[in-house]
Amino acid sequence: MRHLHLDPLGGVAGDMFVAAMLDAAPEQAAACRDAVAAVARVPCRVLRHHDGVLAGARFVVDAPAADHPHVAWRDIRARLLAAPLDAAVRHHALGIFGELAAAEARVHGIAAEEVAFHEVGAVDSLADIVAAAVLIAAQDDGDGPASWTCAPLPLGAGRVQTAHGWLPVPAPATALLLEGFATIDDGIGGERVTPTGAAILRHLRAHEPAPAGARRLLGSGVGFGTRRLPGLPNVLRVLVSAHPADAREAGTRDLAVISFEVDDQTPEDLAAGLDCIRAVPGVHDAVQMPAFGKKGRMAAHVQVLAAPAALEQAVAICFAETSTIGLRIAMVAGRTLGRSAAEVAVDGRTVRVKRAARPGGGITAKAESDDLRAADGQAARARLRRAAERLADD
Repeated sequence: MRHLHLDPLGGVAGDMFVAAMLDAAPEQAAACRDAVAAVARVPCRVLRHHDGVLAGARFVVDAPAADHPHVAWRDIRARLLAAPLDAAVRHHALGIFGELAAAEARVHGIAAEEVAFHEVGAVDSLADIVAAAVLIAAQDDGDGPASWTCAPLPLGAGRVQTAHGWLPVPAPATALLLEGFATIDDGIGGERVTPTGAAILRHLRAHEPAPAGARRLLGSGVGFGTRRLPGLPNVLRVLVSAHPADAREAGTRDLAVISFEVDDQTPEDLAAGLDCIRAVPGVHDAVQMPAFGKKGRMAAHVQVLAAPAALEQAVAICFAETSTIGLRIAMVAGRTLGRSAAEVAVDGRTVRVKRAARPGGGITAKAESDDLRAADGQAARARLRRAAERLADD
C-alpha cells in the first residue's frame, strides 16, 4: 500500500496538487487530459516551470474567457455521473465536490442539494478536481486505497474577493474543510489554501496520522501555484512512498466484512450496484447468495470484503448502490497465499494469469476469465485457458 505525504510550503490549491502529482507521475498526464476533456470539455496542459530556486510542474487549464462559474451542485453531479469516467475516478471526483457542497451548505445555512458553486463551479476548478480524482485513483492498489498525510498548513491572513464580496482568509468554507488539520502562521498573508485544495485534503483524510512502520521512498513531485510569495517558493511538494512489507507478502491481512440483506431490489439493478461496489478502491469483492427473509420472502444476502482503510467508503457505496437501510460490520483476520500475476501470449492473444504458491512448494495458475471471452465457443476458451496456465507454470 502506498503512502503520500504533502508538504505545503507555499500552500495548497487544486492546480498545485495536480501539478505536484504529475511531476511525480508524468505518465498520468494523458489520463488527466482525457478525463478533463470528457467532463469540463476544455484542454489542459502540464508545463515545466522553474522559479529560480526549484524546478517542477504547473497545471494549466485553457478555460474560455467568458466562463460562467455559477453552477448548481446537482448539475455538476449529473455531469460527472454521465461522463465516461472510470468508477474509481468518478467516486473521488464526487467525493471532493461532495465535501465542498457540505461546507458551502453549512456556511449559507441551506441544504447541500441547494448549493450553487461560484468560483469552484468555474471550468478550471472542475478540471482541477477531475484531474485530481484521476491521480488519486492511480495511487490505489489491490491492498486498499493509498494513505495520505499533510504537513501543517499555512493559514494565511487578510481578505479575499469572492462572488459574495470580500471575505476573511481562510474563506468560511475553507475554514470548515480544514477543521482538524494542523496549521501554522509563517508570516505571509493572502489566501494560502483555496476551497478546492481544502476539499481535496478533506476527501483524502490527510489530517489523520501517518501509518506506522518504515517506508521506502518511491519518488517526489513539485507543483507550482500562480502567485509569487516573498522569499518563499509557492510550491506544494508530494513525497510518494511504499511499505516494503505489506499484509499480502506476510500472508495475513485484516479485513472488514460488510453484510446485509435486500428483498426489494430487482436482480438486474442489484447486479449493477454490486459492480459499482467492487469498483471502489480497497473493496476486494462483493458476493450475493439467496436467503429467506421475513414472512418467507426470497432475499439476497450480500457480503462485501474490504480493506479496513476503505471501510467508510465501502459503507457509503453500499447504501448508495443498494436499497438496504441497515448493515452489519465485522473485522476479521484473513490469510493469503503468496501471489503474483503474469501475462502470456497464446495464439496472438494476451492472457493475464494469476499464480499462487501452495504449501509444499507447488504453484497453481488460473487464467483471467475476461481475457478468454473473445475465444469462439466453450471448447476454444478451454483450450486457451489450458495453454495460458501451462505457459505461466513454466
